[in-house]
Amino acid sequence: RLRPNAGGGEEPLPEGLFWLLVTGEVPTQEQVTWLSREWARRAALPSHVVTMLDNFPTNLHPMSQLSAAITALNSESKFARAYAEGIHRAKYWEYVYEDAMDLIAKLPCVAAKIYRNLYREGSSIGAIDPNLDWSHNFTNMLGYTEPQFIELMRLYLTIHSDHEGGNVSAHTSHLVGSALSDPYLAFAAAMNGLAGPLHGLANQEVLLWLTDLQKELGRDVSDEKLRDFIWNTLNSGRV
Repeated sequence: RLRPNAGGGEEPLPEGLFWLLVTGEVPTQEQVTWLSREWARRAALPSHVVTMLDNFPTNLHPMSQLSAAITALNSESKFARAYAEGIHRAKYWEYVYEDAMDLIAKLPCVAAKIYRNLYREGSSIGAIDPNLDWSHNFTNMLGYTEPQFIELMRLYLTIHSDHEGGNVSAHTSHLVGSALSDPYLAFAAAMNGLAGPLHGLANQEVLLWLTDLQKELGRDVSDEKLRDFIWNTLNSGRV
């Protein structure tokens, strides 16, 4: 309730949660606006990443494409460059911060590019609007402009922003980062963990299961039939 929201919106912004996690302080509206514009400024993708995404086969899973693109963004790592130049370890955090800011800024462009290539016939994601928040720009790049969907995206991304360290992807990023792999490599490894069916891919698995349920039983399902369908799933050995 304390975090700023977008003008005309009610849901919190991921920018506000990011600021809170990094600084320990609830941001002002001006600070959130600055962060939105800063991410917009850093959002452009290098041409080799765009070319790579445009040449992936359509049967390559979106998560595989995402992981590969993030790995390729390692070419932009300020930490890797500074480490190679011999910076003092007391300065590591400054370059890790810069990489993290750049990566967060670029991720919506990567994800939207993958989505457009697979589901919108390769249409352009368009340009980032520096006057819009991070989630609003992401929904625009996906091709959706409905205010309700934009608000949903703000809430969804805020809820998923803080995963702490206990799950597979967060633990993986910590582990890989502990080897001084730069944030791009650490996050790409995390995405490979997220792609597993017992982690992030479970979202896709559930939708497929619900689709199968509806296809087999229709929309008006009795409790008894639903119970039988669930037990058939459990007894199949797939879960």
